[in-house]
Amino acid sequence: MAARILVLGAGYAGLVAAGLTARLRNARVTLVNASDRFVERVRLHQVATGQWVRMRPIAELLGDAPVDFVVGRVTAIDAARREAELADGRRLGYDILIYALGSMSDGGGVPGAAEHAYPVAVAEDAARLRERLTAGGTVAVVGGGLTGIEAAAELAETPPKRTVRLLTADQLGAALSERGRRHVRRVFTRLGVEIRDGVRVAEVRADGLVLDGGEHVPADTVVWATGFRVPDLARDAGFAVDGHGRMLVDRALRSVSNPEVYAIGDAAVMQRPDRQELRMACATALPSARHVARAVGDELAGREPGAFRFRYVNQCISLGRRNALVQYVRADDSPVEFVLTGRIAALYKEVIVRGALAAQRHPTLVALTPGGGPSSRRRTEGSRTDGAADPAPGHSQEAHS
Repeated sequence: MAARILVLGAGYAGLVAAGLTARLRNARVTLVNASDRFVERVRLHQVATGQWVRMRPIAELLGDAPVDFVVGRVTAIDAARREAELADGRRLGYDILIYALGSMSDGGGVPGAAEHAYPVAVAEDAARLRERLTAGGTVAVVGGGLTGIEAAAELAETPPKRTVRLLTADQLGAALSERGRRHVRRVFTRLGVEIRDGVRVAEVRADGLVLDGGEHVPADTVVWATGFRVPDLARDAGFAVDGHGRMLVDRALRSVSNPEVYAIGDAAVMQRPDRQELRMACATALPSARHVARAVGDELAGREPGAFRFRYVNQCISLGRRNALVQYVRADDSPVEFVLTGRIAALYKEVIVRGALAAQRHPTLVALTPGGGPSSRRRTEGSRTDGAADPAPGHSQEAHS
């Protein structure tokens, strides 16, 4: 009898996991997502500025893959019964659950952020911000990480001309090399983006921001590009989670409390062998989806799934449509001084973004990422033999850019 594989979430991780798992023998795959459209999350800052970005139907991307696609919002998971409950009352059973529900914006408890700030974490956020920006005026972007940098550059470059301020508690582009930070500042200077780093937002109001110390920073629109949270479903179901509600997983990406559950993407605490947490990124989502498909295949064949292994290569940051920064990094994601900038970097990132979308339609493109060897430890009578680990992809990209 075919095993019931239930995949929750059709983002970069979940859609690929469903497509690859559906190719396994003895697997019957159901994919659940709240929307029938796939969101290119890495383009939401373009959507917010009024650029046309096609939202492709998930059914179209699945093609002829034998996946039962269900449009519905998951409201609860019954771990004992191994069922997921949808908002309309439907219950979907599973033998193996792949939890890939992603993340959403979080105001971090800052007063007024939920009421007055505009995040860009999901498609609905980007649409709201797009409507707000039609009124014009001054825009304050809160957050100096990759999300904030990309949003500020896009806002400053895209007509109509507007005043854009970026505020961050840390150094702008703190995760970048000195050369990388210099390039971002040069581009911001050319685009007219005002930078305020080393400041903390104490309150968001309808007319702007209040900083620690009481200074008022006027703004007609506040863009919230810092802080993310995950759904409470894993915590409420009794799965082992961290303080943020992300599922705790072992080296094979299985729940440490419920081995019939795998978790990937933003909603999981994925780690390198040295225990370093992997950042929320498209480039971690795709290989983790590939690994889970292999792990499920191993499990169905009576083999012990192997460990997920990953190394970083670079970070790709758009700075409008004609400029970008490709920051090369060590395996642990710490930056080196080598960077690509300008139009060649913009082209590089566009190729990466298009490749991530192509992987949704053709998930075997992820499985064919350079590297080799099986990712499983085969069970034998009385002994085990370790196989080669999952190879790392050839790029790394911020998921919330």
